[in-house]
Amino acid sequence: MAGGGEDVTGAARIPLNDYGVLGEPPAPGEWTPTLTVSVVIPAYRAERTLPLTLASLARQTYPAHLMEVVVVDDGERPMEPPPESPAVSSSGPLPERLRVVRPRGGAWGRASACAAGAEAAKGEVILYLDADLVLFPEHVEAQMRWHHLADYLVVLGHLRFVPGLDEVPASEVLAAVEAGAVPKLFAEEDATPQWTERRWDQTDDLRAAGFSAFSVMVGATASLPARLLRAAGGLDASLVLGEDTELGYRLAQAGAVFVPDRRSRCWHLGRSTVMRREPDVKRHNWPHLAERVPSFRWLRRHPHRTYLVPYVEVVVEVGDASFEEVRATVDAVLAGRLPDVRVTVVGPWGRLGGGRRDPLGDPSLDLRLVLACYQGEPRVRFREAVPDDCFPVPFRFHCPPGWVPSRGAIGSVVKHADRQRLGIVSLALDEREDGRVVHARLERTAAMSRARHCAGPGDDLGDLVHEMYGTVWDAGDKWGFLPAALAATTAPPVPGRAWTDAPGEAGTARALGGPRHQGRSGSRPLRRTARLLRRRLRALVRPA
Repeated sequence: MAGGGEDVTGAARIPLNDYGVLGEPPAPGEWTPTLTVSVVIPAYRAERTLPLTLASLARQTYPAHLMEVVVVDDGERPMEPPPESPAVSSSGPLPERLRVVRPRGGAWGRASACAAGAEAAKGEVILYLDADLVLFPEHVEAQMRWHHLADYLVVLGHLRFVPGLDEVPASEVLAAVEAGAVPKLFAEEDATPQWTERRWDQTDDLRAAGFSAFSVMVGATASLPARLLRAAGGLDASLVLGEDTELGYRLAQAGAVFVPDRRSRCWHLGRSTVMRREPDVKRHNWPHLAERVPSFRWLRRHPHRTYLVPYVEVVVEVGDASFEEVRATVDAVLAGRLPDVRVTVVGPWGRLGGGRRDPLGDPSLDLRLVLACYQGEPRVRFREAVPDDCFPVPFRFHCPPGWVPSRGAIGSVVKHADRQRLGIVSLALDEREDGRVVHARLERTAAMSRARHCAGPGDDLGDLVHEMYGTVWDAGDKWGFLPAALAATTAPPVPGRAWTDAPGEAGTARALGGPRHQGRSGSRPLRRTARLLRRRLRALVRPA
């Protein structure tokens, strides 16, 4: 544990979501903070509750000189600006450093307000708060102590729902704030836990939540480094509900670890929208989340359609492969049982000029044919180089051209990576004469992002992924990957009559058993080749 402001940010290598490796954070009041924090409060029709939230912020134990409060006025009419020397207002105490900003013209909704607040914020950490919370004095400090231990944490506060101001006078709440008696304001047995608390209980406070930890991110009280928020792209202002869950997903892909803190307590005045209208909220949110959060597989049940964010990006580097080899690989991916894929075909497309050329003798003919073959396929895109990452797509699968996955192969490898909680799965396909192993490779975006963030000079990303997530090698044929030539002979027959250049010839051949007989005899050496290849590949990946 760091004390006295010692800078250890970025050093910790946290496996999966098990932040327990950081040790226990310092107890509130027994350490020296150094990080600045901007508390961002989106406010819409919060005239009654916002003063109570601000009053509780004015009584926080976190040093006032390290904390600013940015209220984002999302109402139809601008609210009154805070007094120039705020210490106390007519409605209660105010934080020392308080600003009120407005979203950009025409923007509205919580996501837009939070984005405007983050843009105006100056702190190293952003703490989002709802405008109907009454904070315990240690609320901000409890979250901030974690950010001094590692700089890729998302810390979640602990809230309980209590009666609203229609049942409890605001003056009584304010008096409790000023007297430092917020914890005694309501009895625990009268408060309703947030739905996320059950998930915390089931997963050792998310330490055992694995890849699903992001799904309990609720923006009512959550803090994160400003740099991490920018790396994830900020909030999606096109969403008016569910924006916190979607942001949590992208933060996970950026390598974040999610930490709930039960000492960061607060009361939520009144019931939430989810509590009051849960079926309506789900009906509204699920179509939006299905498009943007591929990890929610239960929202993507259609067998053939694509979505805004694919589940897997498949990278095929053309190199010196033929058109037929590239097409065999890409076609097999597109024909797979996993419809929400995107294929990135990498090659020197910029050299394909439009000048006069010999159509059949063009040295770039294969490249042109690949480009022509998929110009109308929306799931295929062309790039000059492999992009640095595929964020926010959760998986990237590198497949060499000329190798064909079976219909369920890629989906099975992804499921295996999820079940075993792996960051990289490498599949040995063949060995070249120079000893180089041809292989396919599945990479988890979250694992690669965290490895890049934690890497120091000379560190190997694969080694870091192995340390924090786990990696494995296996034989490709075990998962249904075959050379294109062999895959063509083992493919199931296509329904319909085969084309021939002589009418009636196909039927005659079938009657004589010609092609069927030839297929059986011709497949025997191919099967022998497959067995030999399988043995060789298993020998390559067998541990010493």
